[in-house]
Amino acid sequence: MSDAHATHIQRLRESLEGVILGKSEVIELLMVGVLAGGHVLLEDVPGVGKTTLAKALSTALGLDFSRVQFTPDLLPGDIVGSQVLNPTDGSFRFLAGPVFTEVLLADEINRASPRTQSALLEAMSEGQVTIEGQTYPLKQPFFVLATQNPVDFQGTYPLPEAQLDRFLIRLSLGYPSHAQELDMLFAHQRSHPLDGMEAVMDRAQLLALQEAVRSIHVTREVGDYLIRLVEGTRRHDKVDLGISPRGSLACFRTAQARALVHGRDYVSPDDLQALAVPTMAHRLILAPESRYGGKTPADIIDEVLADTAVPG
Repeated sequence: MSDAHATHIQRLRESLEGVILGKSEVIELLMVGVLAGGHVLLEDVPGVGKTTLAKALSTALGLDFSRVQFTPDLLPGDIVGSQVLNPTDGSFRFLAGPVFTEVLLADEINRASPRTQSALLEAMSEGQVTIEGQTYPLKQPFFVLATQNPVDFQGTYPLPEAQLDRFLIRLSLGYPSHAQELDMLFAHQRSHPLDGMEAVMDRAQLLALQEAVRSIHVTREVGDYLIRLVEGTRRHDKVDLGISPRGSLACFRTAQARALVHGRDYVSPDDLQALAVPTMAHRLILAPESRYGGKTPADIIDEVLADTAVPG
């Protein structure tokens, strides 16, 4: 990794850690998702900093930013745009929606109806939207940073499996420790940490980092280890649907990104182990007896990790 890449990564980390205190592991995973070119889902209870972290990331990257507050009455056209009638000549013109940006914050995404949630599917998987037969490409890079409340909260709609599979990583911030929350009180005493935040890189530098991720070396042995982990989820007797090939690719790319963040030019099994739960757990569909028995997808991933031999 070049010195310039290392400097940009370190500056991005320090910038985000200055806004969200004591969550270095979550911040690293968010950086991994961005450098891997994927979308990130932040899931947790209200008020722990999900939206703040998303806004801090867009500011630090110096990219165009749009925010959509998802509500039950939100329509697909409110996100992707629509054809608007020009009353003077009877023609139609396309009015672009907020998805035509570089960083889209989909705030509380599971408060909108499944129909509206699905409006993002094409944008997230193909980097384009299609309106009445006309395809419009999105800017590059393009990230969706979505926040959602736990599904048992009133007024939420569970994200469909196809939508969850489009998210490269799912994260949870969790409550801060006593010391971290105390520091937060005084950090916010006079102003919000976002107020003085500045970009630490530009679009070209981010694209260069993403290109560097793809150059990180992965041995066949490590790739074989990844596939054996994936196959372990498909064979597990408590899983109805295991990791898809899209999930395999997601784990592969995020492992490359994590290696770059850690200053290495190769992927190790440790990268896959560290990323297994954030990249795999939300893609599993558990058997009913597992859900009712208190098993979680993270528990299943941990079991698969324990049962899969690590390459020497």
